[in-house]
This record gives sequence, C-alpha cells and structure tokens, in this order.
Amino acid sequence: MPYRVDLRHASDDAFYRLVDLGAIDAEVAQDGRIAALMPDSVTADQVANALGVAHISVSPAVGRDDESVWVLSRRPIHIGRLRIVPAYMNAEPGDLRLIDAHAFGSGLHPTTALCLEAIEDAVTIAPRSSMLDVGIGSGVLALAALILGVPRVLGIDIDDEALRVAAENARINTLESRLELAHGGPDAITGNWPFVVANVLTAPLIELAPVLVRRVGHHGQLVLSGIRSAMEHDVVHAYRHVGMQAVRVTERAGWIAIALRSSW
Repeated sequence: MPYRVDLRHASDDAFYRLVDLGAIDAEVAQDGRIAALMPDSVTADQVANALGVAHISVSPAVGRDDESVWVLSRRPIHIGRLRIVPAYMNAEPGDLRLIDAHAFGSGLHPTTALCLEAIEDAVTIAPRSSMLDVGIGSGVLALAALILGVPRVLGIDIDDEALRVAAENARINTLESRLELAHGGPDAITGNWPFVVANVLTAPLIELAPVLVRRVGHHGQLVLSGIRSAMEHDVVHAYRHVGMQAVRVTERAGWIAIALRSSW
C-alpha cells in the first residue's frame, strides 16, 4: 500500500528526485514544503538517501474510490464537457461539486470517467427523459446526467452511507428536486427507464443481468462498467442471453464500459 512522505526543508531538486523514485503523486506548497505518495516498493530509507536527508516524515496514505485511486488531495478534473471540483473550491456555472467522502465516485477512477463519457455521448445523440443509476455511490453519474440535461434521475444503492453522500452532493449542487434516491438493488424497484447506468463490479453485473434488463425500457440503452478488460466476453455473453445487444465497448487503463441496447 502506498505511503505519504512530507518534507519541510527540501532541496530545489527534491520534487524531481521523488518523481524519479516513482512517486504516485507529489505537491509543492507555497512555503516550499513537499508532500508525496510513494509506492510500497520504495522504502522510506531509499527516499531519505535519494534526498540526502537523515529523516523524513512518513504517514499512511489515504486512498479514494475504495482505495483504488491514490492522490494527495482532490483537485478539479475535466471529463468531456463536465468539470468536477471539490466542494470547498469556488465553482463556475455548470460545474459539479462533490464533498470529500468515502462513497465511490470521485471522478478519478477510470470506470467513472468511462461512464461520464458514455452519458455525455448518449444525451448528445438524443435527449433522455430520465435515467436510472444503479449503485449511485457519491452521485457523480446521476448528478452529471442532470447537469447534462436529463430531467430526472433515480439513484439506487444498497449502502446507506452512499445514499447520504449522494443526497448531500445533490443539495450542494441544487439538484435535489430532480434526483430521487431509493435503498436497494434493481429488484427492489419497479418500472423501466430509457437510460440505465450501472457502475458496479463484474460479478454483481452478471448475477443481476436478468433483473437489471427489466429496468431498461423499449429501445432503451444500458451502460455497464466496473469491468476489467479481460471480463468483457463474460459480461457481453450474460446480457446477450437476456436480450441486450452490445453496441460499443470503450477502454481505459485496463477497465471497460459496455453500452448495450434493448432488443425489444
């Protein structure tokens, strides 16, 4: 697991030496202090020797998105037309603000980016009257869809903390009137939607295929992610078996998103 190092009095080239050692992330403060996240394959002694210092401050790193993403601090990111900013920063009209919480969906994970791109593509091609977000997490996908023009979204999750975080993110973005939240999986609700997004793990996606497709409306679209590239065939096969047609697969950093369309 990565760890954090902090340097109060660093040499002019300390930042670049940390990068050369394989720092996952590094920041230089205005007062000259440096912080970095180092991989566990590099020991603290190796870092100290490379920097020519006798001692460095070491502390645990804080992972995000279920400890799948490692960054020192949240910062604005752009994904397509969308700009995601930490809630404490000044935002511009159209920005999506997110609180710093444990719920998955900071915008940094490749699966989140793939889903955000798929949502933007879908609403650009044709307006969507509504969307179902299965496994809402932080609410990033649902709120992005609302910002991009989807009139209303239902977000579901089996994690009460995720629902709390999604509700707070909706509130600070003044989107709470257009976002409905419900506890449970796709088997806990009724009805269908023209657009459904599910960014969860591969095993649940395959297991939920029969019930999840019942939430996809006539000529509706389903976007799946949380899938490792090597599992593409298994997921596509499971959804073809229940009547979905794969129309597009996108990949980033070993993860994929699969866009499917209903055959009914």
